Order: sequence, then C-alpha cells, then structure tokens
Amino acid sequence: MIEIRNITKSFGDKLVLSEVSGVFEKGKPNLIIGASGTGKSVLLKCIVGLIKPDHGQVFYDGRDFYESDRDTKTEVRREMGMLFQGGALFDSKTVEENVRFPLDVLTRMSRSEKMERVNFCLKRVGLENANKKMPSEISGGMKKRVGIARAIVNKPNYLFCDEPNSGLDPQTSILIDELIQDISEDLDITTIVVTHDMNSVMGIGEKIMFIYKGQNVWVGNNKDITHSGVKELDDFVFANKVMNSLRENNA
Repeated sequence: MIEIRNITKSFGDKLVLSEVSGVFEKGKPNLIIGASGTGKSVLLKCIVGLIKPDHGQVFYDGRDFYESDRDTKTEVRREMGMLFQGGALFDSKTVEENVRFPLDVLTRMSRSEKMERVNFCLKRVGLENANKKMPSEISGGMKKRVGIARAIVNKPNYLFCDEPNSGLDPQTSILIDELIQDISEDLDITTIVVTHDMNSVMGIGEKIMFIYKGQNVWVGNNKDITHSGVKELDDFVFANKVMNSLRENNA
C-alpha cells in the first residue's frame, strides 16, 4: 500500500499540486486521471521520488519515504517497477537484454538465474519467442509488453505506469490494460496508473483518483464515475468519451 498526505508542489509562482492526499491499494490498478496540465504526472513523480514535493509525505507500507535514511530510500527504490510512456527501451539491446537490465544493475544473480527470471517475465506478457528481437523489429504494443516485463523482472512491490496506452490502437490498449490488471492481482502489488484514457478507466478502474487544477476532487471506481455529481469530472468523462468514439470511428 502507498499513502500520500498533503502533497503540495509549486514551480516558481505556479502552484501545481495543492494538499493532495489518498491511499493506493494492493492487488489492483489504482488510476490517477485528469486532463493534461492538471498535475497528475507531477504527482506520480513526487510519489516515486523524481520530484521532491514542497510539502507532504509519501508512505510505502508505512515507511515515510522523504523522511527515511538513505538505506531505506534505496530499499524502497529497489522495490519499484516503472513502465514509461514511450516504453523507453534501449534501441541497441535485444528484448532479452532490455528485460534483463534491472537484474544486471541491481542484483548479483547468476546468468542462469537471470535468464530464468527473464524468460518467466517474457512468457507472462506473451512474448516467450521474442528474446533475440530488436526494438525496431517489434510493434508498439509489443514494446509496451517488453516494458512491463522489464518493470516486473525484479519482483517489485510497487508498479508505476505513465500513460501506458499512449500511441496504441483501442484493441492493443485493452490488452495492455488487462495485462496490467492481471499482473497487479497475480503478484499482489500496488499499481498506480496515470492515464486520461476513458477506455482504461471504464475497463480497469477499480480505484480512481481524479485530479483537477492540482487538487484531488473525487475518489471512486468505474461503477460510480458516470454519476459522481462532480461537474469537472462529468465534463472530463464526457469529453473523453466523445474523443474515443471519434478515434474508433476514424481508425
């Protein structure tokens, strides 16, 4: 479980996040949604420690990340897995080498142990025959699956996904969403997904935080989101449904 309390962040005179609090639960995707520029990506960076908030606390299973000593912070970071928006694969490395990279950097496992783990993770994302392929030889959806395999290869307790469906067609997006949901449940990890994709929200949104102008204005699930009673959320949901329908009709 991850808990955030009163996260506040400004850049110069611009207040980006204001007193944002919430709890992200284990074993399910926890979605952070909101329009572009509302602060959701900044919030994710504050949670993982890429940006230090001006005020507030982040707890990883009770460990106060920003008040911890260096050893504890290192321990928490080793328990994180990251899926970046563009996949962020190394173009010069094979699929196998990309997935193995965290094990090479963070562990002292033998080569055979590493390969056993790499092959397990590639099979888990449906890419058991892609070891020797280069990133240039696979599709965008496959790159995202390689990114997921790399994110879970070190057996993380926490998985962070930044716009995992960016640039993907609707069918591939559904596959990625279902994969993230299955992995969260099977591995019983705390997963946080930043997205503005309403298909993802309706498909896997068991726990949703809606950010508007840097504030957490609604928390709920995909069953309640269409009758939240929050005007700003209703506007966001309706606008995204229209855009998704247009994309699907033009595909």
